[in-house]
Amino acid sequence: MYEGKYPKKRYKHTLRFLKEFVNKDDKILDLGVENPFSEILISNGFSVTNTQGEDLDLDTSAVQNDTYDVVTAFEIFEHLVSPFNVLQDIKAKRLVASVPLKLWFASAYKSKTDERDRHYHEFEDWQFDWLLEKSGWKIKKREKFTNPVKKVGIRPILRRFTPRYYLIYAERKL
Repeated sequence: MYEGKYPKKRYKHTLRFLKEFVNKDDKILDLGVENPFSEILISNGFSVTNTQGEDLDLDTSAVQNDTYDVVTAFEIFEHLVSPFNVLQDIKAKRLVASVPLKLWFASAYKSKTDERDRHYHEFEDWQFDWLLEKSGWKIKKREKFTNPVKKVGIRPILRRFTPRYYLIYAERKL
């Protein structure tokens, strides 16, 4: 299941975290097009619908649907110019999301081949917490974790013990 080029540790960690808060009966709206992790969720018995590639900065209609119990967003918000808008418009009462953390030893990610694949934000944990709070969410659990790479060098060594991802479970404030 977690074979090949996919990030085995990150997916295992995220799946374990999600299972703490999401039941297999819950309807999940996963922000972003179908991807290897949404396929893992489906293969684990979860009911998942993905967004269709619309620009969530300009069109938040996908999240304004109250038929979903949970919205998931794994490494999505850093690609948006204004993640506040989509976070505020989510009608589901629960959110499981992760973002890459800003690393002092590496600049923000920017693909050399796909101009849509770049990070407008790499968050510090307090920044993502504040964004969630201001958009109407209360964080119930948070975790940071590393994602080491199998390369040689100073940065790969630093990645072994420097948290790279921030994962949260939040509920809509009443």
